[in-house]
Amino acid sequence: MADTNYPSAASTPPSQPSRNRGNKNLLIGLLAAGLLGTWGYLLWDKNKTGEKMQLTQNQSTAYMSERDSVKMMYDEAEMRLDSITGANNNLQGEKTALQKDIDARKAEIRRILNDKNATQAQLAKARTLISELNDKIGNLEAEVTRLTGENQELNVANTSLKQEKTDLEQNLQTTTTEKEELAQTVDVASTFSASNIQVAAVNEKKSGKEKSTTTAKRVDKLVVSFDVENRIAKSGPADMYIIVTAPDGKVISDPALNSATFTTRTEGDKTFTAKVPIDYSQGTRKAVQFPIHQNDFQIGNYKVEVYHNGFKIGEGVRSLKKGGLFG
Repeated sequence: MADTNYPSAASTPPSQPSRNRGNKNLLIGLLAAGLLGTWGYLLWDKNKTGEKMQLTQNQSTAYMSERDSVKMMYDEAEMRLDSITGANNNLQGEKTALQKDIDARKAEIRRILNDKNATQAQLAKARTLISELNDKIGNLEAEVTRLTGENQELNVANTSLKQEKTDLEQNLQTTTTEKEELAQTVDVASTFSASNIQVAAVNEKKSGKEKSTTTAKRVDKLVVSFDVENRIAKSGPADMYIIVTAPDGKVISDPALNSATFTTRTEGDKTFTAKVPIDYSQGTRKAVQFPIHQNDFQIGNYKVEVYHNGFKIGEGVRSLKKGGLFG
């Protein structure tokens, strides 16, 4: 068989178009793989970013919740403190060491809460300070309770003292009243009693002798005499007031006395004729005598009244008549 110039099918190399097609497919595969990888990375990164944002949001929410919680704790503590100090006036004056300590903690807590950039550590410190503040407030409550108890005891004691004072004043008033009543009783009881009252009309002779008479024109003086006594009256000086009323109703008085008066217990002020001082010895009977002088004695009744201690203790009457033919 004659040789030909055509190669056999087994030994024929691939054609150029087939090779190009394979390279293209490989490139497409690589591009697809790269694209898928890029998408995968983007999806993973997106998820990761979302997780970070969620974490940040959660952290921010937790931070705000922590801050609000701390502020709420502080507000409750401050309300508790205000309820104590507001109800106790004694704590509103000069500050004690305990109150100053409380104020210092309050200032530090406010500083942290007012700081918008406060850290978790600072908020934790605020929590600790609030806990300490509550302990201090507890001590303050105990102090207030103690002071309130003491104040109540003082109020009870004060009320008791006021009642005792009132009782003493009432007793003193009663005692004073009783004393005054007793003194009044003794004073009244110490008034003398007068007895044996006599009024003598006397005619004085040129010889000096005295003679009783009932003729008005012959009377030179009236002599008033009486006895006084009292078992209660103490020894010492006493004044007797004598009032002599003439028949015309006028009181005979000494011009030198200028119508002197004295005060009676039931009849007001009265003009007296004579004030007779005596020196009395307790438990004895004292004789008293006093003369009443006048230029002309009237016809009629002369009334004589004796007073002591503002009371009338006796009286007597002397009648003077018109004289006969030879007077």
